[in-house]
Amino acid sequence: MGKSNYVQFFIIMAIAPFIFIYSRYPPENLGCSTATPPWCTTKTHRKTNLRSTSILDAGIPDSDHHFTDTPLHPLDPLTVSEINRVRSILSAYEPFLLSSPSINSLSLDEPEKIEVTRWKTGDPLPPRRASVTALFDGVTHFLTVDLGLGLVTGHDVHTGPGYPMLAPNDLTTALEVTYSDLEFNRSILARGVDLNDINCITLSSGWYGPDEEGKRIVKVQCFSSQDTSNFYMRPIEGLTVTVDIDKRKIIKITDIGRGIPIPKATNTEYEYTTNYPFSDMGPTPNPMSMEQLKGPSFTVDDGHIVKWANWVFHLKPDIRAGMVISQAMIRAEDGKYRSVMYKGFASELFVPYMDPDEAWYFKSYMDAGEFGLGATAMSLVELNDCPRHAYYMDAVFTTTDGQPFIQPNIICIFERYAGDIGWRHSEIPVMGFNIRESRAKVTLVARMTASVGNYDYIFDWEFQTDGLIRIKVGLSGMLMVKGTPYENINDIPNTSDMTGTLVSENVIGVVHDHFVTFHLDMDIDGANNSFVKFNLVKEETLPGQSPRKSYLKAKRKVAKTEDDAKIKLKLYDPSEFHVINPSQRSRLGNPTGYKIVPGGTAASLLDHDDAPQIRAAFTNNQIWVTPHNKSETWAGGVLASQSNGEDTLEVWSSRNREIENKDIVLWYTLGFHHIPCQEDFPVMPTVSSSFELKPVNFFDRNPILRTKPTFPKDLPVCSTAGTC
Repeated sequence: MGKSNYVQFFIIMAIAPFIFIYSRYPPENLGCSTATPPWCTTKTHRKTNLRSTSILDAGIPDSDHHFTDTPLHPLDPLTVSEINRVRSILSAYEPFLLSSPSINSLSLDEPEKIEVTRWKTGDPLPPRRASVTALFDGVTHFLTVDLGLGLVTGHDVHTGPGYPMLAPNDLTTALEVTYSDLEFNRSILARGVDLNDINCITLSSGWYGPDEEGKRIVKVQCFSSQDTSNFYMRPIEGLTVTVDIDKRKIIKITDIGRGIPIPKATNTEYEYTTNYPFSDMGPTPNPMSMEQLKGPSFTVDDGHIVKWANWVFHLKPDIRAGMVISQAMIRAEDGKYRSVMYKGFASELFVPYMDPDEAWYFKSYMDAGEFGLGATAMSLVELNDCPRHAYYMDAVFTTTDGQPFIQPNIICIFERYAGDIGWRHSEIPVMGFNIRESRAKVTLVARMTASVGNYDYIFDWEFQTDGLIRIKVGLSGMLMVKGTPYENINDIPNTSDMTGTLVSENVIGVVHDHFVTFHLDMDIDGANNSFVKFNLVKEETLPGQSPRKSYLKAKRKVAKTEDDAKIKLKLYDPSEFHVINPSQRSRLGNPTGYKIVPGGTAASLLDHDDAPQIRAAFTNNQIWVTPHNKSETWAGGVLASQSNGEDTLEVWSSRNREIENKDIVLWYTLGFHHIPCQEDFPVMPTVSSSFELKPVNFFDRNPILRTKPTFPKDLPVCSTAGTC
């Protein structure tokens, strides 16, 4: 193949590479229609599954039904017909008549909270409006489109730092410019790599001073996919291309790693086949499934209202947050539903890598604001991502020219029973009692996954019959690795200089962090709530008072302002953190509430004046509390890409507003430190952490008492042949 043919080949390949958000929009030049998934084929031209078999078997129509959808709830996402109407309105809008803008996001402009909470089923819906973020001539535009009026009713232009989420055409542009550059191609060939075997990914650049402002920058780095689909394990180290995607030109090529060999493909393959490397697999567990012969006990009404046991909530996909839980309510003993949370979702995900080298220092991703957790969510894998009897929910997103498309099966809902116990007690019969009581723990899970390049994030919202909500994040996928000339730790002159672990020959797994910040708009029995900190403090007994010398006492402090509610978790300063409704009391006079129960977590150790940490200052505390403000949604700012930290949770909270007995939002950051090891190669086992929202004095007694035990007669005995 001649040089010109190489360039032509790569320009063609640029429209469907393994880039960070290849699942977001359909590449129109591949002939995908708006009724199909956002990509017709993968890199290796294998067809995607439009819907799982279980959904078809359940009688749920194929994705064509989305074209007749109508909104039934104020928070329902925009339908296909509504998106088409927005596109039509924008096409006639005078500022864009001569040239259409690039649509980076188009979603429901949610009604004010008071309108939503006052709305009842059967009432007319509040006016439907769309919120549009568009790029035009390199400038960000925020537009509000009123669908009822058929007009653009709001138009603001942003001229400061920061840009919207990177769109597929941005990434395609970066790759086209890179692949057609002669210097780049010479460098690839000089490293002995066949141009047919390279896979390049498009990386966000972060922000490192005012010199980078005024232009949208994408970094391009490449890998060899020769003899493996796991190209991430074969980095072409030290080669970084910086592209101005608006001007379609290369700003800089850094080529400092030609002496570093490309790691071998040996033992890197992960795709399951009956051939190598899976032909010699050892004994594995037999397939398992939780059978529900009577079917699931949850329902999904009107497309988005989930009802299960004593819970009801609104669930929808979101292109940035991935999955949004709204108006979560639980049924009380009198049969009425009580409010727990108005809205909860993952607001931002910060991933800084700990290597100062030229090819690594900028890797400090904000995955929600730069790439979108919903934009990177692809169809879930039936029976592996989600069990049998799961219900799958599609997303309706938009292309960069404003056309709707269906991303199928990106959320699943299912009941889980893993043999856990919800509650039990047995009484030894020496006192005349012979009691053995137990309740199986069956829970409801709403799940979505985001595949942001090499990393996969699994988000679970799990609801329990005792009123607890567990939010869990799982990390999986592949490491982002660094090439090295060394094959054994004993060959490295100074291991203290390493920024990671040697996980295979010529491969270093670089140390990095993950921080997921959640937006939790708690509404405990109504909107006006307070944040209360209960400190456990040691008290000394008085002389002669008791054989004990010390004991613990819980001291209660109500946060008056935002500064009072900034919490850094400390092992030797144990505390509980409650959100209460001071106006609603239990039967015994205690204020009703929920507490946040942290799990295993981590704190950012970067300097507060380090550029990545300035942008991600929302991770400076594990807990924040702010007054409800519709414009304060994204912890890293509305325009997170190349932001400079001027619009973050830390900036909003520095105003130190009053929060006592107000409509407040609780923010919690779940953190992971990741020091890679050999077991993370060539793929990572899933690592999870979670936190809980648990009722405190919300119920008069434990609601699990209303859960019936399971008896042998309730379940058939199934044979190994599969008959029951």
